Formats: sequence, C-alpha cells, structure tokens
Amino acid sequence: MPPSNRLFDDLARLMTDAAGAAQGVRREAETVVKAQAERLVRDLDIASREELDVLRDLVTNLRAQNDALTARVTALEAKSGTAAAGVAGLSEAI
Repeated sequence: MPPSNRLFDDLARLMTDAAGAAQGVRREAETVVKAQAERLVRDLDIASREELDVLRDLVTNLRAQNDALTARVTALEAKSGTAAAGVAGLSEAI
C-alpha cells in the first residue's frame, strides 16, 4: 500500500503547485489589466472627482450670481420704466 500512498501524495502536491501557479497567473493578469486601464484613463485626460467637485461648486456660485444680477437688472428696469425697451434691445442683440 505505501506506493499508492506516495502516488496520492505526489498527485496532491502537483495539484497544490498547479493551483498556486494559477493564482500567480491570475494576480499577474489583474495587475497588467489594472495598469493598462489606469494608463488609458490618464491618456484620455479624464477629470478627477476633485476637479468635478470644484467645477460643480463654481457653476453653483455663478448661477447664484447670475440670478442675483438678473433680479437686480429687472428691478432697475422697473424703477426706470425701461423694462420694455430693455427686452426689445435684448432681443435685437440676439
């Protein structure tokens, strides 16, 4: 019976080595794919999350300023009575 036992031990060792090699190949493939994806993103010059957050804050502030200026112009036009003339001049400018 000892020869059979040794055969099973060798087979088990071979399977363990094959599984370890397969895991190594998997890790290496993941590393290569990740590196390629990161390089692709860098080459595409895609904005980072931080840049998008800054841009969103800037747009929000500009929109608030625009609304405030629109309200101010409307109030000034109403005060001077040139609201109709301002709208007509604006439509001609466009």
